[in-house]
Amino acid sequence: MFKRILVANRGEIAVRIIRAAKDLGVDSVAIYHEVDKGMPYVHYADYAYQLVSDTPKQGYLDINQIIEIAKKSGAEAIHPGYGFLSENAKFSKAVSDSGLKFIGPKPHAIEVMGSKTKARELMAKAGVPIVPGTQEKIIDMKIAYQIAEEIGYPILLKASAGGGGKGMRRVGSKDEFQSAFEAAQRESLKAFGDDSIYIEKLIENPRHIEIQIIGDEHGNYVHLGERDCSIQRRHQKVIEEAPSTVLDSGLRNKMGEVAINAAKACGYVNAGTIEFLFDTNKNFYFLEMNTRLQVEHPITEMVTNVDLAKEQIRIAAGEKLSFKQEDIAWVGHSIECRINAEDPFNNFMPVTGVVNYLREPGGRGVRVDSGIENGSEITIHFDSLLAKLVIYGRNRTEAISRMKRALSHYRIKGLKTSVPFELAVMDSPEFVNGNYNTGFIENNFDFNRLKEMKKEYEEMVAAIAAYSYNLLRSSKLPKPSKEKSSKWKLSARVER
Repeated sequence: MFKRILVANRGEIAVRIIRAAKDLGVDSVAIYHEVDKGMPYVHYADYAYQLVSDTPKQGYLDINQIIEIAKKSGAEAIHPGYGFLSENAKFSKAVSDSGLKFIGPKPHAIEVMGSKTKARELMAKAGVPIVPGTQEKIIDMKIAYQIAEEIGYPILLKASAGGGGKGMRRVGSKDEFQSAFEAAQRESLKAFGDDSIYIEKLIENPRHIEIQIIGDEHGNYVHLGERDCSIQRRHQKVIEEAPSTVLDSGLRNKMGEVAINAAKACGYVNAGTIEFLFDTNKNFYFLEMNTRLQVEHPITEMVTNVDLAKEQIRIAAGEKLSFKQEDIAWVGHSIECRINAEDPFNNFMPVTGVVNYLREPGGRGVRVDSGIENGSEITIHFDSLLAKLVIYGRNRTEAISRMKRALSHYRIKGLKTSVPFELAVMDSPEFVNGNYNTGFIENNFDFNRLKEMKKEYEEMVAAIAAYSYNLLRSSKLPKPSKEKSSKWKLSARVER
């Protein structure tokens, strides 16, 4: 086992990895930009080194500086977390070339699965079902237009070089094609430095089901079941749950086997996720592979009792998986809400500010993976994720009830958060019945409920303010004493 690892990340995921390392008796090294020097993860680590860069984001993307710090600190391995350099094949290779261990997959797997077109081609060869579409990236709009006509509308245009909803455009007819293609190319070039696009048939309102896999360097693979990530806004996941309401054990095992075959096809090692689109006829199609630890990994941990972050470190240290497929059982139900710094009453606009009061929920079955504390400053430099509220229940009904209780007890003062929206989702009939898909927010969510919640909140604040004001007016304040010294002090004075 390693003696010391560097965490090449920040926020809640850095805290998560630092805790896993501590459980294994491994020292942790944090890196931070000036704007993050007061964040909790910096103080949780055993050692911390400041990054020097023109902008905060550049520091966390500086491969050479990170590796230099790792060596200087005596770290033997680097965990990339998610985001930043976590799916960067050059980073993985540079870490290995420097004599350090990368806690994640090999460069080849990251490169192949990071390219939408290469991944589709490889998956097709491996017998993994894929959505009808192109297997080669496209730059020429005329060629793209011809392919779109052959596939048939509606279609999706996607950035070949990356994901996260960037460079993605829905095209419902040929009249929309040119403007959508040009917009997708611009956004893809800005986000990934590559304006190539690929095209796939749009499966209307599918479920977004992903399978967690993990493999070691000794050829052992296990799948840990599914997560349903269909509650999305602007192609970004908001609420996830495990298990899904649309899978039975037979289908779970079938998708798990396909996911393992996909991982084997690219020689994958460590934790990864195969994402699928799941249609109303229970057909599933390969969407992409995330070659890292997912934001939503805690719900899998809750229902399988497997610590994925610790297992990642063990695998990177050369150990075998600590369990076999037959050891995995799915017990109970888990739901995760991403607590984001955004205003749900104003089109979910990101917000900044200082957390001047924080009260996290607790109790049985409640887990909070947080990157903030009282006094934390939320800036414009990074994404809006503050924390993850993860709930476990004996069944889905209990998990939903417990989530509602936890959300209603969550208090973050100083900036607006996504909590009111997520609380409203928990009350939505479609969600409660498990009858939802990726179009839930656009097609089914009742935004009038948010308006009602805003009115209730404003009325509550006004009532508290009025009560406080009247209490202050009616209270009899003590009159100031004319004596210079208190009688109590005088009576207790010791004569000398």
